[in-house]
Amino acid sequence: MRRGLAILLVLLLGGCGWGGDDPPPPPAPSPDLSAAPRAVAVQPGPFQAGPFKPPRRGALFGAWIKPDELTHVGRLTAVAGLEQSMGRKLDFINTYRRFEQMMGTPSDQAFLSDGASLMISWATGDNRSILTGEHDDLIRKQAVAIRAIKKPVMLRMRWEMDRPNLRATMWSGEDYIAAWRYVRKLFREERADNVSWVWCPTAEGFVRGDAPQFYPGDDQVDWTCVDVYAGFDFQPIGTLMGPFLEWAAKRPKPIVIGEFGVARAWGSAARAAWLKDAERTFKANRQIKAVAYFESNPEGNSPNQQFRLIGDDRAFKQFLRLAKDPYFNR
Repeated sequence: MRRGLAILLVLLLGGCGWGGDDPPPPPAPSPDLSAAPRAVAVQPGPFQAGPFKPPRRGALFGAWIKPDELTHVGRLTAVAGLEQSMGRKLDFINTYRRFEQMMGTPSDQAFLSDGASLMISWATGDNRSILTGEHDDLIRKQAVAIRAIKKPVMLRMRWEMDRPNLRATMWSGEDYIAAWRYVRKLFREERADNVSWVWCPTAEGFVRGDAPQFYPGDDQVDWTCVDVYAGFDFQPIGTLMGPFLEWAAKRPKPIVIGEFGVARAWGSAARAAWLKDAERTFKANRQIKAVAYFESNPEGNSPNQQFRLIGDDRAFKQFLRLAKDPYFNR
């Protein structure tokens, strides 16, 4: 009897722990997504955007589509599959590169030849080793490769630099800014003047308040950007990225939503509602000039970090409404 009371007391005081290896299931979605969307970033322009110019009206529509295999054929097949499912072409393709992976690949060229633009997300390395000159040859080769593209490119240099798990290589905001300026100098020396430099932290970094310390300055950045997900926190997208929008509204830069996604853990109905709210929020914040969905289920991630929409009919239908809205389909 005493043992039973002790167990009951532990449960009452400590709560019912989650014993499995996977994270606990999320609570039922509760926020009201039917309210008027949050509108903060409404600067009409013109913007200081570099060579990759924002559209005068509406916003460009793009995506990252995780291929079955990270090969030339795999990348082309993934993009073609999504475009076929949507019944439209993407305005731009988000593509990822490690520090040493060259840009201007055959798949990059194929996308460009097919009429799409590129947003290259470049995972540069340790900021302090960049500043010592250790990677100058690599950086210059990348600059030459981008120059050879001969079309305007958006370049997200070490996106999500504010993530706590990157602090060991970012070191500090001052180190990141110094490395950013150093890399830009090398690109300038190699005459890679077709690059619009995109600064892209996380929405969470603005909630915490530490993202702005990584901002290189209006003279160094062409587009501001944010990555925003309804993963572990199911809130309206305007709430999730509200602190970023308030910050970005004070700068003469167009905004690109570098990655956005809603996790399958929340269920089809909630995902569709979140995407509908995202469409309204993007349109209300007229400073947002480009958006890119993260169409991927990264391997090893929990359901809260699985964002692929294909296969979820209800959510994908809402995604199609966004993709085919004239605002995003010029």
